[in-house]
Amino acid sequence: MTELFPVSSLGHSVLLPAWIGGSWQHLVTENATGNSEGSPYLAFIVALHVATAAALLVFYRKDWARIIRALVGVARTRRVETSTERLAMLLIVATIPVGITGLALEHTFRTLFAKPLAAAVFLTLNGLILLAGERLRRRSEQRATAAALPGGPGAALAADTRTEGAANRKLETLSYREAGVIGLFQTLALFAGISRSGITMVGGLLRGLDHEDAAKFSFLLATPVILAAGVLKLPSLAGPAGAHIHGQVIVGFCTAAVAAYIAVRFLSRWFTTRTLTPFAVYCLLAGAASAVHFA
Repeated sequence: MTELFPVSSLGHSVLLPAWIGGSWQHLVTENATGNSEGSPYLAFIVALHVATAAALLVFYRKDWARIIRALVGVARTRRVETSTERLAMLLIVATIPVGITGLALEHTFRTLFAKPLAAAVFLTLNGLILLAGERLRRRSEQRATAAALPGGPGAALAADTRTEGAANRKLETLSYREAGVIGLFQTLALFAGISRSGITMVGGLLRGLDHEDAAKFSFLLATPVILAAGVLKLPSLAGPAGAHIHGQVIVGFCTAAVAAYIAVRFLSRWFTTRTLTPFAVYCLLAGAASAVHFA
């Protein structure tokens, strides 16, 4: 569930075994070693990621059917004419930065930072990022409201509001540059403790999307990234890393798929009326407690 909740699944995959300790401790060590590609724990986590992507595909199956049809249409006409075609292109643009960075640096980031203390620090930072995103979003809304009032601050304030991102923009009104910036935000999730969904939601909020559209764009954007990363590493399950754990992988996959589907269904409703603040508080408390424990 932490793959979609804005609390960092990678951070939890490091911190939970470390907190439990005992025979679980070696899982953390395996995940952060230079030869971790042969780690059964990493292979297991990969299977969970693929399950999450599958759940997202099922939940957003109608959206993805429209997006794929739109991509075919763009390839045929070489023009972007509809809102769905624009959304499809925005997703491609936003996926490029994390795709390149992930391929080049994922192993390096994991071996350097997938350690309990580092994950605790980044989880605390994740909480601060979520709180900052909410605060800046509120300020942007207040400025937009003030600029719209008769006798308000006027054109200068309205221009300032547009600079930060107009409030309650529609998803398809994002520019390609803004989508690319949100994609760059997503690369921070390579640090264990920084949430992919959280950081991309903050990026969307800062460009004027409401919480519902920011969450939807985050989940749509996460689907190809999680799926590609998982499929790329799935062959490890056929090697020594996957030996003797196929039963556990199947159980974990099924459990993760159900949990992820429940999570995305819950969160898609949560963000119609609520904010990131409760998740930020959790990250601050869990991160600070873990930092003290592992310091």
